[in-house]
Amino acid sequence: MHFDFSVLAAPERYKLMAAAITPRPIAWVTTVSVDGIRNAAPYSFFNMMGSEPPLVAIGMMRRPDGTHKDSARNVIDTREFVVNLVAEHDAAAMNFTCIDAPPEYDELAHAGIAVTPSLAIAPPRIASAPVAMECRVLETFDKGATTVVLGEVLHFHIEEALVDPARLHVDTLAMNLVARMHGAGWYTRSTDLFQLERPSFAAEADATKALPTR
Repeated sequence: MHFDFSVLAAPERYKLMAAAITPRPIAWVTTVSVDGIRNAAPYSFFNMMGSEPPLVAIGMMRRPDGTHKDSARNVIDTREFVVNLVAEHDAAAMNFTCIDAPPEYDELAHAGIAVTPSLAIAPPRIASAPVAMECRVLETFDKGATTVVLGEVLHFHIEEALVDPARLHVDTLAMNLVARMHGAGWYTRSTDLFQLERPSFAAEADATKALPTR
């Protein structure tokens, strides 16, 4: 079945895309306003964009009236944010921070979420997150109802038990991350995996040469 997005309304495009493009990693974003008010909110329009420089991108949708939500406003004003990854033990707290609260509401305090200071920026890190990335904004731009944030990772924090510091091997499964799925309130665990080896063109060419000729 084919859908012409040029004639579909935005809510209909969202419904199709958000249900099909899954699972999506969750950026549990912590920010601080110019007035010093802390904010936390999850965003699943998020991913790593590269390592040289180390980049992450987040899509932050605006309110129906076109105004920026608190996280986006803070990011634009201060150009600082932390991306905390979400382990299953933090799922309920993360979900609480989806609350449609006013700007003066501190989600971290009301949810009882413990934080720890960042090294280079004002927003705190979530203490229970297996990974937290201190980021500084490289660029933001608005397109339609979305503010796209491109940030550079300044400091990468990971639980000591999850990484071999000599080899930089991360125990990814032990992070027990959750990801966003379709519809309202659906998430998934990262427990059912399979592995495929990346093909080598040289090996494929050698195998083709070795085939018997007729």
